[in-house]
Amino acid sequence: MPEADTLAEYRRKRDFRRTREPSGEGGAGAGRERAFVVQIHDAGTMHFDFRLEVDGVLKSWAVPKGPSGDPHDRRLAMPTEDHPLEYRDFEGTIAEGEYGAGTVIIWDEGSYRNRSTDGRGHEIPFAEALAGGHASFRLDGRKLHGDWALTRFRDGDGQREAWLLVRHGRSGAGGTPDPRRARSARSGRTLKQVAAEQVGG
Repeated sequence: MPEADTLAEYRRKRDFRRTREPSGEGGAGAGRERAFVVQIHDAGTMHFDFRLEVDGVLKSWAVPKGPSGDPHDRRLAMPTEDHPLEYRDFEGTIAEGEYGAGTVIIWDEGSYRNRSTDGRGHEIPFAEALAGGHASFRLDGRKLHGDWALTRFRDGDGQREAWLLVRHGRSGAGGTPDPRRARSARSGRTLKQVAAEQVGG
């Protein structure tokens, strides 16, 4: 099953007897708009995880400084393993000793539309655009709105693959928040509050 294959790396890194993260055994769902989610992850290094639904999984990038609404800001985005679609609902603490140990909140969530085109202005499939190294899309989230692009600038041949996440068009409202003060779009909690509730619970 293709989905199981693309999630093999995700599952290999995790012990689902110890982590509350989803295993990805659920269905992909049908009839929905394609989802995106931006999670703040207080792991060994604080960062934002930017995830786009593509072909039944969440294609994922770690964005150290988080997405910026300023078109002049070029945000480094390092690809990570595909995550299951259910991960868009994950908010909580990953146990110490587990891969990615730390606290996660859902900073933003919503849907996106493919805006990728070929040289003649014809839309191309989003997965194909990513494979080609440049994908354009329009976000409709609770916090992020407007046109964005992911562009690969290092292909990973002999070194880690790397991308840039850039806002297109006019500046969006607001900038990247202080991750320690940011609140979840889902629960309104901060990282500190989520961590405290996990300990208390």
